[in-house]
Amino acid sequence: MSSEAPPERRELCPLCRKPTSAEHRPFCGRGCRDRDLLNWLGEAYRAPGPPAGPDDFGREDDGLDRQG
Repeated sequence: MSSEAPPERRELCPLCRKPTSAEHRPFCGRGCRDRDLLNWLGEAYRAPGPPAGPDDFGREDDGLDRQG
């Protein structure tokens, strides 16, 4: 009995659509895994939200990047 799934049931890499590797799941390999991480770090992935207005920038009361 083989441990690999039949070709029609194999998972595909979300970036390049090649079959996934057990070591790098859900990606096919290290290259796609690293490319996905760079997309997150470079803000290529974004969650939708309400548009920001001009009053939303530079607010001190949001607790973000607060000094001291």
